[in-house]
Amino acid sequence: MSTTPPVTPPAPSEQDDISALAKGGQTNFLGFLLRLAARLPFLFIAARLYGAEAMGRFASALVVIELVALVCSMGEKRGLAQRLTEGDDEQVNLVLDGLLLALILSCIAAAFLWAVPAPMFPNGMNGPLDMWLVIAIPGYALTEILLAAQAYRYDIATTVRARAIVEPWTISIMAGVFFYTGFRDSGLALAYIVSIFAGLLAAAWPFMRSYGLPKGWRPHPVKMWRMSTRAFPLAVADAVEWGTRRFDIFILGFFVASPAIVGIYYFAQQIASLPQKLKTSFEPILGPVITRNLKEKNYGAIAKQVRQVGFWIIAAQAGIALALGVPGEAMMGLGGPNYVGGTGALAFLLLAEVVAATAVVSEAALVYVARKRNLMISLGTIALQALLTVGAMLLVQHFNLAEPFKAAGAAIALMLSLGAASLVKAWLLSRILKASVNNWRWALVWATAPAVVVGFAATLLPEWAELIFGIPAILLTYGWVIWHKGFGPEDRVLFRRNMGGKQVGSEAD
Repeated sequence: MSTTPPVTPPAPSEQDDISALAKGGQTNFLGFLLRLAARLPFLFIAARLYGAEAMGRFASALVVIELVALVCSMGEKRGLAQRLTEGDDEQVNLVLDGLLLALILSCIAAAFLWAVPAPMFPNGMNGPLDMWLVIAIPGYALTEILLAAQAYRYDIATTVRARAIVEPWTISIMAGVFFYTGFRDSGLALAYIVSIFAGLLAAAWPFMRSYGLPKGWRPHPVKMWRMSTRAFPLAVADAVEWGTRRFDIFILGFFVASPAIVGIYYFAQQIASLPQKLKTSFEPILGPVITRNLKEKNYGAIAKQVRQVGFWIIAAQAGIALALGVPGEAMMGLGGPNYVGGTGALAFLLLAEVVAATAVVSEAALVYVARKRNLMISLGTIALQALLTVGAMLLVQHFNLAEPFKAAGAAIALMLSLGAASLVKAWLLSRILKASVNNWRWALVWATAPAVVVGFAATLLPEWAELIFGIPAILLTYGWVIWHKGFGPEDRVLFRRNMGGKQVGSEAD
């Protein structure tokens, strides 16, 4: 009797990888639109009802809360893909190891900040219940790991639901609700806490359905210690990369006389951070694709994927930056007349996100091929940012300029430091892969020029018309040119409704 040998499924091709990346990009672009629709109501409510000073104190506390939570997640946002690829245990058990370690560390950190709250509140608290922000640390850390586990199986929709729908709409609604209750003083903090745990539930339910219940799982202290020591460089790199987007708020909290300036800067930063989500949301898809190609030593494919995704991100971010930046005064005016002074900071923050795209995409590969060198570059980046930001603050003080110039100076420092990081990380990755990872194309310039002209024409309209008609006009002008002058056949995969070919599953990772 003859037996039929098992058929081994073919390995995913480079085109399969590009299709998987494009599919994730499509989902995340939808997430960007949803996040935009949800973020603006929160900014409007926080600015108009609570005021700039309350926003400034809230922002200073969030810098510490989210940074500590990210460290407590021990780099699992990107490191989990490698652990699941190389691990011999059940995947659900490996994820639970990470969850338990993060829970222990985040509870210790929360207890410490409860006992020593000064780092969270350099300008004081809005209300006594602000102290309860510390309980958001474990919720944030666990959500990061659960979403990374889902992304490993190419489930980006869960990330979109949790981060772009549940969390922002919850904080928007609850900020309004708490303002009209007896908890008004701490309304922003309480709304944030509720949103974090709502996002945790939105991530936990799909995880349970996807991975199921643990099978013979037992906590193992020695294994957890080894896991934490191995993940430490990645955790620090994640914290530093995130910290570069928040360190400026921390420094401003100490250098400006009024927390209102911090609140105005935070308002601008929240608008500018919207295009950032386009690049960070590619990371969960890039991780599994890169780890598989590393296992196969297919360095050329990795360089191609970095170039491809890098161009997609820069092209999208440049268009969004133009659409939000040219009508910048109208955008900042949503918060009220006092917020218009942050228009300069908004422009530089949007430009910073564009120049940072290359660093983020390069780092998606560097964390696997040069973990320690990437960490050193990241530490150098935040040190450079600190020096430039403090230097900008001192210059503003020396020339006796108004405090809004400090906000603009912090934004310029961020832009310069992220630009330097992009150059260095792209250079290092190209040397390791022995292939170019340059994603610059001159079509970006050709698309920007007419979009700027259309945008400045829109600024002649009343503010409401500038936003309603000007933003779509800028996007359409930019999009038409970049589509015809910059996008080739592989770029247009991003816009296909049906990718064709099979979806790469977790086996490919």
